[in-house]
Formats: sequence, C-alpha cells, structure tokens
Amino acid sequence: MRTTIPYTPKSISTFKEQLLRWAQQFDEVVWLDSNNYHQKYSNYDAVLAVDAFTSIQTDYHQAFDKLKEYQSVTKDWIFGYLTYDLKNNVEHLTSGNFDGLGFPDLHFFQPKKLFLFKGETIEIQYLNYISDEFEDDIKSITHCEEEQRGNLSNDVKIKLRIHKDEYFDKVNTMLNHIHRGDIYEANFCQEFYAEHTAINPLDTFFKLNKISTPPFATFVKFRDKYVMSASPERYLKKQGNTIISQPIKGTAKRSEDSEEDIKLSKDLSKDEKERSENIMIVDLVRNDLSRTAVKGSVKVEELCKVYTFKQVHQMISTVASRIESTTNPVDVIKSTFPMGSMTGAPKISAMNIIENLEETKRGIYSGAIGYFTPNGDFDFNVVIRTILYNATKNYVSYSVGSAITAKSNPLREYEECLVKAKAMREVLEN
Repeated sequence: MRTTIPYTPKSISTFKEQLLRWAQQFDEVVWLDSNNYHQKYSNYDAVLAVDAFTSIQTDYHQAFDKLKEYQSVTKDWIFGYLTYDLKNNVEHLTSGNFDGLGFPDLHFFQPKKLFLFKGETIEIQYLNYISDEFEDDIKSITHCEEEQRGNLSNDVKIKLRIHKDEYFDKVNTMLNHIHRGDIYEANFCQEFYAEHTAINPLDTFFKLNKISTPPFATFVKFRDKYVMSASPERYLKKQGNTIISQPIKGTAKRSEDSEEDIKLSKDLSKDEKERSENIMIVDLVRNDLSRTAVKGSVKVEELCKVYTFKQVHQMISTVASRIESTTNPVDVIKSTFPMGSMTGAPKISAMNIIENLEETKRGIYSGAIGYFTPNGDFDFNVVIRTILYNATKNYVSYSVGSAITAKSNPLREYEECLVKAKAMREVLEN
C-alpha cells in the first residue's frame, strides 16, 4: 500500500524547518516533535503526516465507535485529535460553555505522505499511487526558504475569560465540594483569548517550540484551524500489548540562578500537596487501565519523579499495563478518556463540577493529539501549553489549569496558572 524510501538530509534541523514550511500547502498537516528529549518510551524523534487520502470528522455522538470502524477498515497510519468533549460519548455529560474556536470533536486522516525521523535518517512513506512524486517533493522541500512576512502577532491583546477575583470565588466553590466529599481533586481551567486577531500559525509554533522545546510538541493544520502545542505530557501509548500512561501533576517555576533552580526542583519533589495531587491521579489511571488490562498487570513504574523542562519543573509518574492481543486499541483509549490529569477524582463528579464552574468549552485543549500505526499501536499527547487558532474567525485562544485539592491555596493556584501561561503569552504578545 505504501512505498518506503530512506532519506538522509545534510542537516536534520534545517530539513525539519523546510519540511514544515513545504507542508503548509496542504489542508491536513500533523507534525509531532520530541525535540530530541530523551524518553524511555519513544519510537521516532519526529513525524510529519500530510494530505488526506481518507478522513473522518464527527461530533461526540458515537465518536469512538466511528473511530474504531475507521481505524479497523483503514488498517494504515491515521493521525488526528480527540477533544476533551468526547467525555460526552463516554458518560452522560454535556458541554454547554462558550466555544470561540469551533473545532470538530474528533478529526483523523490517512496521510498520502509520511515522514518518520529517527537519528540522522528519515523514512519516507508515500501511498503507492503517488510514489513517483518523491524526487520532485525532495527538491521542493530543500529549496523551501523562510517566507519574509511581517509579524502578524504584534497587536495581540490577550483577555481573561475569568478575572482574578472571580477565579478565587470559583476555586473556593470547588474547595467546598472537596470538603463536602463530592470530589478529592479536580483540574480547573481558564481561557485566555484574543478576538479579531490574525497570527502566522507556523511562525508562532516555531517561537513557542524554541522557548519550551518539550517532548510532545505538535503543530496541526486542518484547513483554517490550527494547533500550536508545547506539551510536555504523554497521555497514552500502545506498543504491542503494553500500555503506558504518564500523567503530570505538580509544577514549579524555573530560576536562572542554578542553586535556586535545584532547590525549586527538590522542594517540588517533597511538596506534600503536589505529591498528593499526583498520587490521586496515579490511582485514577491505575483504575482506568485495569478496565482493559490483563489481571494483575497494572504497575506503577515511576512515582512522582521530577523532570526539568525549559519553562518549568514537572512531577511525572509512569503507569503501565498489558492487554490481550484481541483488545481493540480504540477501546483502550475510550476506557481511559478523558485523561485523569485533566479531570480529577472521582472522574465523573469532577467533570460535572468542572463544567459548571468553567466558562469555556475545552474542545481540543486537554484532549489528545497523536496517531495509530497500521498494526494498531498508538501514541497520544495531552493537549496542554497550547495555542489554538481559528483563522476564519480570527480567534486565538490558550487555556491553563491546575489541580485543586483540599490543601490548595487559591492564590498559589492562580500563580501556577500564570507560570504555565508564560511561554504562550510571550510568544503572542512579544
């Protein structure tokens, strides 16, 4: 079905930028980049998929069933996203908050052209009927120069959907739910946005990625809708019969002073509130994975380990399980969706409270972007630290959140949100 051609460019970094600029001619683009971040569970350094041969997009109604059918029938690489609002397909929930972006709830496509980066070599896979385009494409890519455009994001004026005093009131309402025993923890998010604003999506992504260099960076273009993500978090990966989830809970700022930076990292590792956040979500993930796991196979491989990124220190745990070879890959995702790190515990109660207190439909924010391979393996990130853009509506948005627990201080939670928002605001407002 596909013709595979190995290719070794003179410079991987130069070729990456040229390739992404060349890709902008297509209506469907998914770029995934690890930024050479060392990961135990990693297949590729970067992947580009462009130009749909087939595709599926739908609202949440029976979305996972439709995805399962599409993935089973296609039996090829498919790339796309799952929005947070697919929760309404999994449970009896609704999404009634304001939506300025208008992304479909689910969108996947089978690419005609695929570029898989590993080390110094790129494996290029084209559908057989267009394999004769390879040489012309390589010439076009290697001659693709940076376009000289004015910076369209100079006049971005970011607004807050929830202002500071209102944020405190909402967090206190959530704390009341916790003290009453309705929930143990919930991830509460707020939107920052700009209306009547045009940006250059690709250059915005390049800037954001340069500031953050995260292990799950993503650029997505589906016609007039764009995702520019600097996500540090993996949601879920399937490799053979092994399932891996790596929830992030616990954040600390970085310092330019090396001694203070080390102290901030150590303090995070010992912070009772941050550890309790993480452990509660690990328990939730263990429970979610157990629904499809071989009995007794769910293991916590790493608990509350602090990892350092350019912008922040993060506390990450790794949970693994094994599934039977007959288990459908889409069922594994459905049984764990949405990811616990973006909901709370118990999950359904937390999602109901979140919906009532937040002001914005989350959409693709706190959903997942990734791919399925022809043999049913998959890898998906968590859509956080992400700028979203609807070019037709001239609407730019990014959201940030934090986990509210019994030990939460509303001011500290607000400050944590600002730390997480820092890179995106810098990129948009220069």
